[in-house]
Parts: sequence; C-alpha cells; structure tokens
Amino acid sequence: MSDFVKVSRDGDVAVVTIDNPPVNALSFRVREPLMQALVELRDDASVAAIVIACAGRTFVAGADITEFGKPMQQPELRAIVAVLETIAKPTVAAIHGTALGGGLELALGCHFRVADAGAKLGLPEVKLGLLPGGGGTVRLPRLVGALKALKMVVSGSPVGATEAHEAGLVDAVFEGDLTTHAVNFAREIARKGGPFTPVRDRDGLKGTDLAALDAEAADLARKARGLEAPIACAQAVRNAVMLPFDAALAAERALFVKLVASDQSRAQRHVFFAEREAAKLPGKDIVKRRIARVGVIGAGTMGGGIAMAFANGGYPVTMLETSHEALQRGLATIDKNYSVSVTRGSLTADAKRERLALFKGSTDYADLADCDLIVEAVFEDMAVKKEVFGKLDAVAKPGAILATNTSYLDINEIAASTSRPQDVLGLHFFSPANVMKLLEIVRAEVTAPDALATVVDLARRIGKVAVVVGVCHGFVGNRMLAARGAESEALLLEGATPSQIDQAFTDFGWPMGPFQMGDLAGLDIGWRNRKARGQTAVIADTLCEQGRFGQKTGWGFYLYENGSRTPAPDPEVEVLIRDKAAERGIAPRAISAEEIIERTLYPLINEGAKILEEGIAARASDIDVVWVNGYGFPVGKGGPLFWAGLEGPARIIERLEYWHQRTSKDVFKPAPLLKRMAETGSWEAGG
Repeated sequence: MSDFVKVSRDGDVAVVTIDNPPVNALSFRVREPLMQALVELRDDASVAAIVIACAGRTFVAGADITEFGKPMQQPELRAIVAVLETIAKPTVAAIHGTALGGGLELALGCHFRVADAGAKLGLPEVKLGLLPGGGGTVRLPRLVGALKALKMVVSGSPVGATEAHEAGLVDAVFEGDLTTHAVNFAREIARKGGPFTPVRDRDGLKGTDLAALDAEAADLARKARGLEAPIACAQAVRNAVMLPFDAALAAERALFVKLVASDQSRAQRHVFFAEREAAKLPGKDIVKRRIARVGVIGAGTMGGGIAMAFANGGYPVTMLETSHEALQRGLATIDKNYSVSVTRGSLTADAKRERLALFKGSTDYADLADCDLIVEAVFEDMAVKKEVFGKLDAVAKPGAILATNTSYLDINEIAASTSRPQDVLGLHFFSPANVMKLLEIVRAEVTAPDALATVVDLARRIGKVAVVVGVCHGFVGNRMLAARGAESEALLLEGATPSQIDQAFTDFGWPMGPFQMGDLAGLDIGWRNRKARGQTAVIADTLCEQGRFGQKTGWGFYLYENGSRTPAPDPEVEVLIRDKAAERGIAPRAISAEEIIERTLYPLINEGAKILEEGIAARASDIDVVWVNGYGFPVGKGGPLFWAGLEGPARIIERLEYWHQRTSKDVFKPAPLLKRMAETGSWEAGG
C-alpha cells in the first residue's frame, strides 16, 4: 500500500496500520494512502470488518501542525472521516498510547473504539489557540454528552481509558495485545450483524440541560483570561447541541479557520515549538550520566518543592538539613502537600505512600555520597553557598553533578571554589518547585557537556520545561524582571496607584500585576536583595520597615483582612506614596494604562534583546519559553520577544527613546539588537 499505511488481513477482518513515527501524525503522506485503503476495503465484499491501528508507541497523536497555515493537501482529515462514515461494515479504532486531536477525530469516524488500559484520549487543540477542526466538537458530544464534551474540549486535557469507557467514548478496554483483541471484537460485532450507526447519527444529545451547559461555558470563559480559543471551543460544542449536524460541522470549520489565522494561535503555536527547541543542545551522541538517586540540601519551601519534583518523577531523594527539627518539619510539609493532592483526588493514597517511600532524611553530609545529582537550596548568600559546596566537594562521588538553585548569584564563582568545576551548574527551579514547570538550567564557563545534557534530559523526565541559559546576575528571567520593575516606584510617585498598575497588567493578560505578585511572594525577599546590593526602593523599603511583607503579614502594598488572600486597596499606602512624592517635589498626574505598559513591558523586551546579544540565551524563543512558563506572560501573546514582533519594534524603539530622553535611565536605552530586529524583522542577528 505505502510505507506509512499498511493493510493486512486476519481472515475476514482487514487491519489498516498507520506507521509514521514518532507519533503517527496525520500528515499528507498518511492521509492519502489511508483514504485509498478505506475506499478499497469499503468496496471489497470479502472484508467483513475494518480495524484501524497504529505501529510504534502510540495511536495517532494529532495532526501534523507543521502543515497549519499552509494550503491543505487533499484529502484532508474531514474527508477521510466522511468516507469512514459511508462504510456499512463495522469499523473499529484500536487505540494505544495517545489518541489526541486529529487522532481522536479519526477514531470518532469509526463505529467503535477499543483502547489499551494505559491509553489516553483527548482534544488538546485549545492549547495551540485552536479548536478541533475535524469534527471533534460535533461528534464527541454525541457520545459523551454535551457537558462532558465541553469540559474535555475547553480544557484540552486527555482522559484515561477507564474514564473514556465510563463516559461512552470507548466501547471496550483491553490488557495485552490490543490489535488481536480489536480484531476479535470487530469479528464478533460483524457476526452479530448491523446496521451500524455512525457517531454523527447517535442521539447522545437528547435531553441536554442547556442552562447547565451555558453556566459551565460562562465559568470556563471567565477562566480563559482573554484567550479566544476556549470561548470558540465552548461555542462549537453549543452549536453541536443547537444546530443540525452538517451546520454544526460547517460552523466548527469557520471557527477553526478564523482561529488558525489569529495572532493568538500563532503565538501559542510559537510557544509549543519553542519549548521543544529549547531542549535541544548542540553536539550529537553525548553519553549522559546515570542518575539513580538525587540529593537535596535544604528542606524549606524551595528544597521541599525540589525534592517533591524529583520524587514525582520516580527518583529516590536524600534530603539534608542542619538539624533534626528542620528536617522533620520539611518532611511533614511534604506529607501534608501529598495529603492535599489525595483529598483533591489528583493522587491516590497508594501513590502517596509510594512517593513518600522515596524520601530519606539526614543531617549528615556523608549520606549524600551515593547521590548522582545534588541540588543545593540554601540561603541566597555567596559565603553560605561556598561553604555548602566545599562540604559537597569532600563527600560527593566522582562524576556526581553538583547543582545550585541560586536565583541570582555567580555560578562561575561557586564552581571555581570546588575541585571539580566541570560538574557544577545551576538548576533554577521556580516556586512552588513541585508545581511550576520552568527550570532554568545555568551553564557555567566550564560545565561539562555531558553534565549539561544529563540535566536537560532529567528535566524532561520530571515534567519540567527546560531552558539552558548562561551566567549573569539573575540569568534570563530575574534579570528581565528587574528591568520590568525598574519604573514601578517611579510610576507610583508620579501618580499611579498599585491597583491601577496591576489592572494594566491583568488587562494585558497577566494572571496578576507586579504589586499583587510582590505581596504574594513576600516583600522582604526583594528588600533583602536590595540591601545586599546597596539599592533602595523608597515605597517598598518603607513598607518592609513597618513589617508589611505582604499576604503573610496581612498587609503589604494591599490589605488582606482576616486572613483573606484577596487584595484590598489600602488608603495608608496611598498616603505614604503621596507623602514620599511630596518630599521629592513630585506633583501627581494622571497616568494611562498605555504609559504603564511602555514603562514596564518595553524595558522587559529591551533587556531580552541585550540578553540575546550577549549570548546568555541561545534563541529569542528560549526567552519566550522562560517568561510564559515561569512568570505568567500571557501565552496568547507568545512571550515578550514574540509579542515585540506583533507590537512593532519600531514603535517600541520610538517610545523607549522618548522615555530615555525624559528620564536618562539606562533601562530605556534601546539595545542594538532591538534596532536590528526593527530593520530585519528577525531576532536571528543575535546569533
């Protein structure tokens, strides 16, 4: 038939096997022979039933998204599904691994779906700023009901085989050789005789509670925070209920075509590819070091979260603390965190026991001797870090990777204080480390290539999005964060309020603004950093001197009354700001949201250009990955450097120059690479 689609026979059952590694994507080279095979088998009287299966580790895991935005070569998926629905004999999709996106839509074209017990099924297109474009929003509700379909399509999250079976999406779940089970299933169904009703003609939408559907859709829309795709997904599912099948299908297509051309979807697809690109390192066939046990020094919030991240990935962890009390406190917090997951239903009690069994506590550095990777998560102070690495140097086995979780400090200096600088690197986790996906991997001057390759691979294994960065103060994320916040106090003194600035950020699409974020993280952290570097911030420093550290003390830039986590404006803070402005002879004026964006996000982009120019980041897209995954930059805008292209670099430069002239602050001085980008339309000039 073809290299990518093969047809075999098991008696009177035909098995069509798709073989397009690694994930059997539905590219043109699969679609064309698949269509041909289905037409031939439909018309072959000797075939009683058809099974569609896949070779390799998964069923079709989606469309070939490299084809998006290009003219679609026929036949497209919708045409293949339409042909499937003309076949009178039973058709069965045999699903193992994942049936995602176009893969699930292909399976929905079959009369029946059977799955391996470990299979996952879903329509994740919303995560690319899209909706399912092959009939998924119209067929899925006919099997599982509109409400279940709405949740699946709008979240994009897959469901397991058991849940799919209970919902009516899958007809049988098997252990063992799936294709053999599927063939037997198909043969038995054929023997019983038809007629076999295609999904399009099923009546799973009867009795849909429209009020409940609309209430759920409204709730999901609120959570979408300005993203268009979740709203379109909800509309498409509603159309499936309200419109005749073919009209709903046409409406789905119209929504898909609109979304695929949108800036938001382009941005989300950019992030999707950028995350995969960020994990690629130069140099082929680097033999990675074996990581069997991980050590974590420090059982506080950060150390505990890091230890959980490794345990969640299946790695045994030795946790080290200075005292037995601190160790027990840390282990108790971990136990409590897992208990919360059990209560929420995201973890079983058995899984909790298994994970807790991976932890070993100690107060003796000698117990780290069998660890292959040791992550230090102690106080952010160079002298303390060097002391820890001195002790590690004495006990760690040869070839063990020694990592620091520092947010700012010079890792070259830490590495140089050991006898094995080639084994030292940075693993900058983000808090809470067991939840946040981003991991900045900091390559020091003499970090060995195999050590770097090992931790990049390890990051993937523990479910992190890794970005390799170079050494500078604050690396990529925190250095750019400092540039974003450089004008925060000036904006306050000149007339803006904390809530007005935060509102400009949330209107842009951030989950929260800088002052709410500061209160959540704890204002004392920035205060300590400023004091260490001889810097001041008149408003934030005064608040800290008054013991106002944010949420944890009940007040910071905002008030948090009676333990509330919801910020309320504090008149005292506004009086403080006006007093400090008056002391400096600054008369308050009206400040627009546009000015707030220009004085915060434009410097953020400018700093990103400098980082790229200096080679601290390898690619512009790496910077976008850091900011989307670690700092809440809206995914629908693709990250700061992608958004710069949408906003217009010439306009950004013009406004930076305006503010530079007005303030003489370096943060506004346009980077040469930003100017080059305005001329060429590409960040590539940065190398």
